[in-house]
Amino acid sequence: MIESLAASESRVRVLYSADRVRDRVREMGLVLARDYDGLRPILVGVLKGACAFHADLARAIPIELELDFVSVSSYGTETVSSGAAHILGDLRSEIAGRHVVLCEAVVDSGRSVSMLLERLGARRPASLKVATLLDKTPCREVEVSLDYVGWTVGAEFVVGYGLDAAERYRNLPYVGVLEEARDS
Repeated sequence: MIESLAASESRVRVLYSADRVRDRVREMGLVLARDYDGLRPILVGVLKGACAFHADLARAIPIELELDFVSVSSYGTETVSSGAAHILGDLRSEIAGRHVVLCEAVVDSGRSVSMLLERLGARRPASLKVATLLDKTPCREVEVSLDYVGWTVGAEFVVGYGLDAAERYRNLPYVGVLEEARDS
C-alpha cells in the first residue's frame, strides 16, 4: 500500500501498519512490566521523535512508573544526521538510584543514544536501559546496547508514528518509508 501525501515531493510506503505497531508496542510493554515489576521505572522519552512510542509504551506497561523527557536534535530539517547530537531540553526528574528506560523511536547512527547514555549514566541511576521501536543497524556508527527492540530495519528513511522528515509526517499512525516521487 502506498499513500501519497505530497504527490510532487515524496511518497510514504507503509512499513508497519498502525495495527502492527500497536501490537508490537503492547508486547514490549508487557516485557517491560515483567522486568520492572515493583521497581517503578522512569521512562525517558526522547523528543520529538519518540513522542508517540513513549506515550503508547507507557500505557502498555501495567505497573507504576514515571515519565520524563529529554529533547535532542541531530537532524534539524535534514534527512541525514548532522553527526552531532545537541541537548535542547533536559530531565526534570532526579534519577540517581532509580531504574531508567530511555525510549527512542529509532536508533540509527547511535550517536544520540550514546551521548544520552553517557549523560544519564553520570547521574548514577540504579539501572539504565534502552527501548526503541526501530533499530537501524546498517546505519550504526557508534555501538550502543539496545535492550528492548520493536523491529530491526534497513537504512531507509522512516517516518510516521512520531518520526518526521523536516517536521512532516509525525502524525501518521503507522511507520512508513519515505520515498522520492516518481514521474508517471
